[in-house]
Amino acid sequence: MAKNTQQRSEKAAEKARLFDEKELRHKVRPGINAMLAELMAWHEVPEISEAVQLLIINAHALGPAGSAPLLAVPRHEIRISENVARKLAKFVAPDEPE
Repeated sequence: MAKNTQQRSEKAAEKARLFDEKELRHKVRPGINAMLAELMAWHEVPEISEAVQLLIINAHALGPAGSAPLLAVPRHEIRISENVARKLAKFVAPDEPE
């Protein structure tokens, strides 16, 4: 006899309790979603949860030093031109009258 929806839900809930599973939720913007979709397509990973789990497992396997570049927050480098530096210097420490 086939199980009804309630029986399937109860079995899934029991399995989740047995294995101490935690549900993770994460909202992402379209750019991140597109990158994840591209990674999934490259490696033929059909499920988002599987892709995220594989990324976590593989990053962890690299250890602290190996995974550091993967978790580094990309920052923009601010370069101040000489012209702007001169103007800032005058603004911060204007020439004193003689």
